[in-house]
Amino acid sequence: MPKDAPRHGRTGQTIDSNKLDRVVADARRAMDDRAAGYREQALKLYPWVCGRCAREFDRSNLRELTVHHKDMDHDNNPPDGSNWELLCLYCHDNEHQKYEEHIAAVAAGRDTSVTGGRTAAPSTHNPFAGLADLLKKD
Repeated sequence: MPKDAPRHGRTGQTIDSNKLDRVVADARRAMDDRAAGYREQALKLYPWVCGRCAREFDRSNLRELTVHHKDMDHDNNPPDGSNWELLCLYCHDNEHQKYEEHIAAVAAGRDTSVTGGRTAAPSTHNPFAGLADLLKKD
């Protein structure tokens, strides 16, 4: 390294400008790859609104808006976006939690198809149990 090579402000070590150039080039290449990825495609196709809670997003908080794969298959990325929906971080986590609970219920032998993925305890409460007696009081 030449004597006049740039030095790190804190450590005083010389900075390898060739390595820095490679890092910047790699970062630019990664940015281009992401732009071609499904997240960027989904953000171009759909309005920046959570599909569950309807929270709106702009450039300042866009990192909190995620792409959810409806069929849970991250390799299923049709160009028309039919397997995607935009969800905020919280709703996205909730969708995956519901899916995990469904898988656990199926593995345990409980049928969750009737309850939309939730297990339901049998109802024992009858809200009209005393209705006949109340109507006879007149």
